[in-house]
Formats: sequence, structure tokens, C-alpha cells
Amino acid sequence: MTHASGAGWFALAGAATAASFGSLAVQLGFAILAVGVIGMAHGASDLAIVPRPRRPLFLTLYLTAGAACLAWWVADPAIALPLFLIVSAVHFGLEDAPHGSVLERVARGVSLIATPATLHVASLSNIFLAAGAPEGVSSIMAGSLAVIGATAGGALVILGIQRGDTRLLSGTAALLLLPPLVGFSVGFLVLHALPQTIERKVQLRCSSIASYLRAVSPVLGAAVLLVVLIGITMLSWDPTGVRPLFAAIAALAIPHLLITPWFAAHVHTSPVASSAPAGLPKAA
Repeated sequence: MTHASGAGWFALAGAATAASFGSLAVQLGFAILAVGVIGMAHGASDLAIVPRPRRPLFLTLYLTAGAACLAWWVADPAIALPLFLIVSAVHFGLEDAPHGSVLERVARGVSLIATPATLHVASLSNIFLAAGAPEGVSSIMAGSLAVIGATAGGALVILGIQRGDTRLLSGTAALLLLPPLVGFSVGFLVLHALPQTIERKVQLRCSSIASYLRAVSPVLGAAVLLVVLIGITMLSWDPTGVRPLFAAIAALAIPHLLITPWFAAHVHTSPVASSAPAGLPKAA
């Protein structure tokens, strides 16, 4: 573990712990920074991994999907929310365990979405309600996810112990123990976004994470600006900021989840196993 990387992991743990004892607004701010800024770094290279001749069509479909998702979220969030969660779970399962068994893929995808509900049913129900789910439906969704998340999370804990995989164990623990917005944000970074950023770095042949970030900085900056603009615009619908956060993230995530896989010259490089960030052991 290098001093810099160790400091980064300790900073993340400290910030997550502090946010966990804060108000909903504090936890929302942590989620915006973790998911809406740091977590978007891997998606910022979507255009770069698409072969140049295919980029015009890719961009057209990418922007259309984002706009359609945002419009759907404004018009009917009660339907957009569960569909977004399902699509995200499928994406996480496929991307985070590309060489795993079907059961591991299902567990990884489901756990990132559902495990935060296991010990925080009431809190997640309130978040879903603010995000646009009807009052009765939000509690049913949170209760159902709690059961499913406990099963998937338990399976991943067993798998992590068997493999000696500290990354999997720490990410799953964060999903389980921390408040939903904070727990998902940490789990998302540890289990998905940071490993995928390393994979993209390898794909683009960047010598370091810093060089990768420099390469994608124009797109990443534009994406962050778009999230901010969408969030500010939608605050009139939900002053708590929960629905604007979901809508803004979904508008960028759905094209990344649905459009990019069809266009990208994608090669899985098993970043967790071959290029694990210093500070977390390599997976078996």
C-alpha cells in the first residue's frame, strides 16, 4: 500500500462514517460526490472505447436515451425508478463478475441494489418515496429488497471469505451496515466504479489513473455539469434533492448501461485481480 493510496481509502472510510451520522442532506451530498462525480470517471471514457466510425450513431443513440430517460423520470417516476434499479442490477452483475458463475453474477448485481435495504428498510422506503415511488409501493419495494439483499449479501460474504477477497467483503459490509445512500455509494465505488475505472485505464493504455483522468476530463467535466444542471432544474419538484439526484444519475447511467455495450470494443481485463488499487488485496 502506498502512502497516497492508503490515505485515499482512509479518507473514503472517514467521509462515509461522518456522513452516516449526518442528516439526509449530508448523506445526499456524499452520494452526489461519490456517485455523481468520482463514480462517473469510468463512464466518461464511453466515447473513447467506441471505434471511431461508429461514434456518430453511438452519440446519437446515447444522447437520445439520456433525454428519454430524463423525460420518463419527470413524467412517471413511479415506473422509471424500479426499471432503473433492475437495469442497474443487471449491469452490475455482468460487469463486476465477467468470469464468474451465473449465481455470482446474480448475487453481485442484486446485492448492490438490494443489500442497503437489509438493515434500513424504513430509511430506504422514505428515499424511494422522495424519488417518486407511491407511498404504499415504496414500503413494499424496500421490504422486498431487504429480504433479497440479505440473501445476496450473505452469499457474497461467504464467497469473500472463501476467496480471501477483502474488496468484496468491505464493499458488501458497507452496503449492509451504512445508511442506504452512503452504503450504496461506498459499495458502488469499491465493487464497481473503481475496478471499472482501472479496466478502462488499461483499455486506453493510460500509464496511470492520473493520466486516464486527464484523458477523459473534458467528458467527465461535461457530465458533472449536466448532473448539476439537471439537479438544480428539478429541485422545484423535490426540494429534498433525492429525486433530482436519481433523475440526473439515471439520465447519464442508462445510456452507459444500455448503449455502450453494443458499440464498445470491450475486453474484460479482470482489473480487480490484475490491477487492484493499492490498499485492497487482489481477488483470487
